[in-house]
Amino acid sequence: MRLVLSFTALYLSIVLLQLSNGGLGPLDALSAFELNFTTQQIGLLGSAHFIGFFIGCWWAPRLMGAVGHSRAFAAFTATGAIGILAHMILVGPYFWATMRIASGLCIAGCYTVVEAWLQAKVKNEKRGRTMGIYRIVDIGGSLAAQLLISILSPASYVSYNILALICCATLIPIALTKVSQPEIPKAPRLRPLLAIERSPLAAAGVMVAALSGASFRMVGPLYGTEVGLSITQIAYFLAAFVLGGALSQYPVGWLADRYDRRWVLIWLSGAAILSCLLTTFLPKTNTTIILVNAALFGMTTFPIFSVASAHAHDFANADERVELSAALMFFFALGAIAAPYTASELINTFGPGALFLFIASGHAALIGYGLFRMRIRPTVEDKTPYVYAPRTSFTIGRLLKRFSDDKK
Repeated sequence: MRLVLSFTALYLSIVLLQLSNGGLGPLDALSAFELNFTTQQIGLLGSAHFIGFFIGCWWAPRLMGAVGHSRAFAAFTATGAIGILAHMILVGPYFWATMRIASGLCIAGCYTVVEAWLQAKVKNEKRGRTMGIYRIVDIGGSLAAQLLISILSPASYVSYNILALICCATLIPIALTKVSQPEIPKAPRLRPLLAIERSPLAAAGVMVAALSGASFRMVGPLYGTEVGLSITQIAYFLAAFVLGGALSQYPVGWLADRYDRRWVLIWLSGAAILSCLLTTFLPKTNTTIILVNAALFGMTTFPIFSVASAHAHDFANADERVELSAALMFFFALGAIAAPYTASELINTFGPGALFLFIASGHAALIGYGLFRMRIRPTVEDKTPYVYAPRTSFTIGRLLKRFSDDKK
């Protein structure tokens, strides 16, 4: 029973973390627009978040090794709360970008602690159930965070204080759990070339997944304002993307386990290009069409990271899975850092439709590279099972490792 309660505390902390720091991205974009930041400066905020995310992924396991899980979680949560509160103390794009590094650090660090805690405590017979609940909590929290901005006024001291209060509340479940901390895990080595050695296509796939997701989440609110959506409609626009991605996980996983995963990636990218073109060229006056296209975009782009990850693991040994997951996260972080700023530059030069044309070009490149890789490498017969892989921390590989191996 205590084990179940400890997991409940971890899950609740993840929901609160998503509500606070997950809601910060769209709120920042809308606030920056109202405060007359340039388009490039708005994109810089999104890129800064992923710089912090990358630092947090690398540093969090080492900090846990030095001070333990609970203290590391408290440190990262405090960093996130400070980053949120400081927004309205000094208003400026470069100061805000620094604070967004703090929010990215918080997200990566807290997820690393939670995933390491789950990995240490979960039993093999409960691993599938634990991962299933974790998926629901992760996506549910993300969906709620997008909807939260519909009730928060941009550039408001009160709005940022509400997010900071939620961030502080993230500490309460962890602080009150009576279960002892796990043993300190060994930090995985970061070997980026391992991903390229095992599957260059998978490395390219996670970068395109980052290009899609980071651009949409961080610059999507700017697109919404440019095409005339209200704040509430922008919240639905972002939520439709997450909901579409959640709904597609099971059918895409079914296809990825039964057919060549390279073809699944290619067809997903083809469908993503179609959704991008529909969003770009269909009339912008019909909100229903915009929301349906956002859901279609989520359905086609959200699962790409998990399919690419599963394809890479098909060529890995059991003892390489943790480091391979870290290597894939490295390439995801690189793509996520570059994408928002690049997308904002294109919007500034060519208009809001350039966001989706930029994303479509990334998927077109992935299709071409996938077809090229299929000519020089045969498909594998013995696949690892498809598992939804959140883009949360380098240590997610530990949590997924035994789950994948047990299902083979």
